[in-house]
Amino acid sequence: MDYYGTLGVSKDATDQEIKRAYRKLAREHHPDVNPDESAQKRFQEISAAYEVLSDPEKRRIVDLGGDPLAAGGGAGAGGFGGAGFGGLGDVFEAFFGGGGGAGTRGPRGRVQPGADSLLRTRLTLDECARGVTKSVTVDTAILCDSCTGSGTHGNSKPVRCETCGGAGEVQSVQRSFLGQVMTSRPCPTCRGVGETIPDPCHKCGGDGRVRARREITVKIPAGVGNGMRIRLAAQGEVGPGGGPAGDLYVEVQEQQHDIFVRDGDDLHCTIRVPMADAALGTSVSLETILDGSIDITVDAGTQPGSVSVIRGHGMPKLRSGARGDLHAHLEVVVPTKLDHKQTKLLDEYRTVSERDRVEVVSKSSQHSSGLFSRLRDAFNVR
Repeated sequence: MDYYGTLGVSKDATDQEIKRAYRKLAREHHPDVNPDESAQKRFQEISAAYEVLSDPEKRRIVDLGGDPLAAGGGAGAGGFGGAGFGGLGDVFEAFFGGGGGAGTRGPRGRVQPGADSLLRTRLTLDECARGVTKSVTVDTAILCDSCTGSGTHGNSKPVRCETCGGAGEVQSVQRSFLGQVMTSRPCPTCRGVGETIPDPCHKCGGDGRVRARREITVKIPAGVGNGMRIRLAAQGEVGPGGGPAGDLYVEVQEQQHDIFVRDGDDLHCTIRVPMADAALGTSVSLETILDGSIDITVDAGTQPGSVSVIRGHGMPKLRSGARGDLHAHLEVVVPTKLDHKQTKLLDEYRTVSERDRVEVVSKSSQHSSGLFSRLRDAFNVR
């Protein structure tokens, strides 16, 4: 589609000239003013042309010979190439040179959108909790600064491909049991573009892009977790012919922490409590990730497998001011070796503790003594 011709402006028209031309034509062909069917179609073309030429990136693609509104090859949704026909249009095109009477696909634009890129960065649990700004190295295709995407050297211009005559594809006729069968395939000379560059850019070789390594600053928000991705728009691969760049995704790989195990927004840790402290009660100082040192109270009579939950001391919730909880799993440690004095004191305690006797407990009154063991295994706590 000739977007400049549709609006009746030259290729060096200013933004104001394009806007004035659009307004003038839109008033003449608007459906509310001119109900004629041809006028409605004309109004759609005018609107599409203004959409392209008023966008600097889309206009650049047009000036490079591309079409930013061109759909992928094949017939439209109403033809054999549309959804629901399983690609029958390609079959008709391969054997009969057209998509159900729609003709050939024609040359594809030389300017194509770029692909998305993915890189991974390793973060500590502290960095995930606080958020961090990191500098990452990206190796992608960027716009060629010598030809600015045109692919040509100096003032040279692309020319129509002599092999396919600008059609972007070549046809051949073969004999088969069906008779003469016509097949179409992309032109091997221009690779389906319909144009060749006789004097390509010396830096990019006519591709309109070059590979380069660059540093990008990534702002990673607090609360990210393993496997999450941060999207950086238009920081991926520049497309062929200097087409618009894809997106760059930075994937977080969270490293294991020496003390804390993360479960979503909650943190878990294990505190070993000597038997005497579990019986008499005590407090433990714990150095947390975000809140500095906090005291965790161990109540008198704490049993093995008890969990102390400190609300709001876990990981930040992503894009929220709330936070998860901290779960301190209390592991009561029974001594395995006692000296003479310790043995004597415990023996005296056993003598005066007549109510504490070994007994067989029925299943109905048993507590789940293996609860913490299962939790420990689930969170890989040692």
